[in-house]
Amino acid sequence: LNPFQVYEGIFDGAFGTPRRSWVTVRDAMMLLCIGVGLAPAFKMRFWNIGAEGQITAGAMCATYFALFWADSIPQVPLLLLMCAAGAIGGGLWALVPAFFKARWGTNETLFTLMMNYIIIGVVKWLQGGPWEKIPRGSQQIEQFASNACLPRVAGVYCGWIVVLALTVFMFLYMKYTKHGYEIAVIGESENTARYAGMNVGWVIMRTMFLSGAIAGVVGFLLVSGANNTLYSGVAAGAGFTAITVAWLAQLNPFAMVGIS
Repeated sequence: LNPFQVYEGIFDGAFGTPRRSWVTVRDAMMLLCIGVGLAPAFKMRFWNIGAEGQITAGAMCATYFALFWADSIPQVPLLLLMCAAGAIGGGLWALVPAFFKARWGTNETLFTLMMNYIIIGVVKWLQGGPWEKIPRGSQQIEQFASNACLPRVAGVYCGWIVVLALTVFMFLYMKYTKHGYEIAVIGESENTARYAGMNVGWVIMRTMFLSGAIAGVVGFLLVSGANNTLYSGVAAGAGFTAITVAWLAQLNPFAMVGIS
């Protein structure tokens, strides 16, 4: 094949129609947000391979409020509650391996990887059990009510505004705050950090909670903006792809925009 035609096909597949452009922007924003969340953990040399599970945990927690609270809460408070639930769910799911690493020095790569499959299994159970839509047998969860769905801005659901805000926040957090400095020192040498009086275990747990919380926000954005429902493959491999984004950008949140 003519290589120019190949690249023309790639470009057409990404931007050839408004729908394709929307999907490209959506996927890029998700990769960017996950990469931004992974950055502080990787900077600390905590190898968080669990973003896939943290996204799913956040999506599951956000979905609870979309399914059972949508009738009693207006749209804006409901979306804020779903976002907070997603962040807390993702953060708590990431906190488990962080605690074991800080307390007993477990291998975080294996621990975070295995936790992905646990939470995916939980969502599969919800799909075919307590949250399955009626009539039973579809193995699907009900579509969200309109007030549990994010509105669109410039033709794309407004999650991209949240993602860009988080990108700026993470750049400032890692470069100009005390917490960011502690992350950098621990990444260079845990012994040096301890000699300087840093509580390494606490920093590990705090940083991983933040990393998981951002992944949980991605889960909220996916279920409330992109899919309007929850299913076991909600992360769709983005948690693994974003690892490449983070490393190619050398953990610089602004560089991740172009890489995504």
